[in-house]
This record gives sequence, structure tokens and C-alpha cells, in this order.
Amino acid sequence: MAILDDYLDIARPHFSRIPTSELSIATFHDTLPAFNHPRTSASDRRALVERLRPFTIISSMRERTPFPRELLRELPNLRLLLATGTQFETFDLAAATDLGITVVAAPGRGRTDGRISPSARHRPPRPKLDIKKGGNHPATQYTWALILALARNIAADDVVMKGPVKGWQSQPALGLTGLTLGIVGLGRLGAGVARIGSLAFGMRVVCWSENLTREKADLKAEEMGLPPGGGNPLDSSAPTFTVVDKDELFSMADVISLHYVLSERSRAIVGSRELERMKQSALLVNTSRGPLIDDSALFDTLEKGGIRGAALDVFDIEPLPADSPWRSTAWGTQGRSNLIITPHMGYVEEGIMHTWYEETAENVEHWLRGEPLLHRLT
Repeated sequence: MAILDDYLDIARPHFSRIPTSELSIATFHDTLPAFNHPRTSASDRRALVERLRPFTIISSMRERTPFPRELLRELPNLRLLLATGTQFETFDLAAATDLGITVVAAPGRGRTDGRISPSARHRPPRPKLDIKKGGNHPATQYTWALILALARNIAADDVVMKGPVKGWQSQPALGLTGLTLGIVGLGRLGAGVARIGSLAFGMRVVCWSENLTREKADLKAEEMGLPPGGGNPLDSSAPTFTVVDKDELFSMADVISLHYVLSERSRAIVGSRELERMKQSALLVNTSRGPLIDDSALFDTLEKGGIRGAALDVFDIEPLPADSPWRSTAWGTQGRSNLIITPHMGYVEEGIMHTWYEETAENVEHWLRGEPLLHRLT
């Protein structure tokens, strides 16, 4: 069995009950380039195949390693592919079915038998959250951490105080009350971010997606425990979540947060046109998927100080290459926009990561005993 992309060595204790005589486990703490990425070389594709080919079972972590048909065909020994989370766009499930590969999920609800790994006894229990009572997805919390870090200059001030200058304040902070929050993609996560903006910071919420209607936005407000109308802190006669067209959102929003599903249609959904419409004082935050934004267009915008700042938790290639121009300390200086980059941490929360591996371990135990597998996708 191979455990892939376990950057922080979280998986190991969850498989400690499985005797090594029954299953040999290899853990990989790095990620090889994606097999189907256009910039992946033939030698990198071969390296990935050679790494994975020996294994009967592969445990994956979210979309860190995609499994397209072309890769699955190269893995004749693979019989069980263990996925985590709830999004499987990077797994070719039809190809897995054709090739006789069983794919199962770890949805984040915990083991069904109530057993936990020894390490879990030292962690607080993971609560069952109700968003109407204030509970949030980890990515929702992380989005707000990035918005606040940008608006309040937290990262910049930290560098000023700790760096060689040993300075004090970097620049005035941006207050959020009364500003307009633009949500691109009003799904569960986008609506969660919108809810916090409205309730906690008194922001007007505008939203857009390709098929979003007033009726759908009103229903999403109700799902969040908000009234469909009258929840706008700046205009009690307006909808709580106001649907606007794409151009209008990018022109009027002070903070824009992306929560769109990546597909061929949505790739580069934020390009030069959208960035040029943004206010120079605006902030852009992406905790969804890197390719939603045209990398080159955003780089040019930030390089010339076209907007106040951006925060990126996701990138086209992950992990972000060491020579990436995003990895620079020049941002926020000499007229450049502020930039915060983080290593795709939106979902990497202790509770959910351990829960996924607990569920994965339970399915491996079922497979070894010949018992029915849980959360099957194929």
C-alpha cells in the first residue's frame, strides 16, 4: 500500500493496528508532478508511474495527485484507490470502473465502528457543526483568515517588525464595515463566507456565478440561517445576497473571494478583463482552485499595483515550485500590490485530516478482511 502526499506525516498512527505481516505500507511525503498537467515532462510522468506501479492499494489526499485514465492504465496492480473529501473531479471514475479498480471515499464523518487511533485520545473531539448555529467549514474560516490578514496588514506588519529594519507599522489597515463583499460562486463555501461578511462585519454581499438566479441566492441565504431579504446591513430593502452580473461584481466589490468549481469552462474565469475592472483599493482572495485565475494576468496586475492586494492559497502547480515568481519578498514594495501566499492550507485542519485517515484505515481493514467497503464511488 502507498500513502501519497502526506506532507505532515499525519497518516501513520491510523494504520498502526494493521500487522506488517498483512500489509506493507510505504508513505510518500512529497508530490510528483501531475501526470496530465501540460507542463509535466515525459520523464516526470515515467517517474510517477514507476513510483505507483508496484502498489495494490493507494491512499490519496484530495486532488494532490490526480488519477486520469492515462495514469490508471499504467497501474496494473492497483485494485483499491482510497480518496478523501467530497470532490472527485481529478479521478476518472469511469476509467477505474472499466479497469476493475474500486474507488472509495473518506467523507469526513468518522469511523463507523467508533474506534479511534491512539493519537486521537490527545485531541479534542471534532464537533458536529451546524452552520446555522455558527459552525463553518475549515476553508470558510481560512478564507476569512486571509481576508483579515490582507485588510489588517498582519503579514506585512509581522515582516516589518521581525525583519532587518526592526520597524513598526507598515501602512493603515483597511476597515471592512460598510464595504462590498463579492462572492464568485455561491455554493456552500461561498455562502458561508458571505454569511460571515454580512453578520460579523456589516458588509454588503453581491454574488455571481454562471447560472445563479435571485431565487437560488435567496434559498442559499435561508440555508445559512439568514432572511432572503432585509439582511443587507446597508439597505434593508435589498436582498441579503444580491445577484449581479460578472462585470458588475468585479467593478463594485471591495473584497472578492473565489469559490467556483474548476472545469474547462471556468478555467481562467478571472483574467485581464476582470482584474482591470477591480478598484485599485480592492482585495482578491482565492482559496478555491489556482487555475480559476489567469496567472500571468494576475502577476502583471500585482506587479504594477493595480489592486491593493491578493491572497492565494491555491496554484496551478502544487506544491508551488521553488523558482516560482510568486515566492518573492518584493511584493508590497516599490508600487507593487501586497501579496500573501500560503501552501493550500484551506482544508488542512487537524480534525478533518485525522478523520479522513481514520476512515481510510477502516476501509483498508475491511478490504483485508474481505468485508464490504464503505463510501464506494465505483
